[in-house]
Amino acid sequence: MSDPFVGEIRMFAGNFAPSGWAHCAGQLLPISQNTALFSLLGTNYGGNGTSTFALPDLRGATPVHLGQGPGLSPYDIGQSGGAAAVALTVDDLPAHTHPVSTVAAGTRGTTGNPSGAAWARSQQGRTTEKLYTDDAGTVAMHTGSVGSTGAGAPHENRSPYLGVTFIIALQGFFPPRS
Repeated sequence: MSDPFVGEIRMFAGNFAPSGWAHCAGQLLPISQNTALFSLLGTNYGGNGTSTFALPDLRGATPVHLGQGPGLSPYDIGQSGGAAAVALTVDDLPAHTHPVSTVAAGTRGTTGNPSGAAWARSQQGRTTEKLYTDDAGTVAMHTGSVGSTGAGAPHENRSPYLGVTFIIALQGFFPPRS
């Protein structure tokens, strides 16, 4: 492995940071002991800029390249965003309907192995609605749609993932600007 540039970030399969490297976990470092790295990172990831600066925190985050690609949002260095979970609202769903129709006139429905099924009212004395009826005749139906459901709880919003360690070089070659 070649010597890294100061500030270079790598993925590492170990559960520790090798000598000369640190985890990308947002920790504060003293500027006085890391002047080269501070000159590259500044306070883009936190710190007071007088005595401390922060390393990038890649725990639970997906790195994205800074700048703006065609048709994409711009990203600044140190910018973070996104959400681990979101709750969908009606505005997030595509327009759609849940229509209900029947062709009950002159048909008979069954409940065991449904065929000729039609929406139906409950039979006298029963408290639950039935999906099928054996009544012949026209069934008058409301022009609405079936009822709503769901609790609006947030759902997972991440692609499949695999945990690895992100480390940043504290020592190495100072990267030349070209």
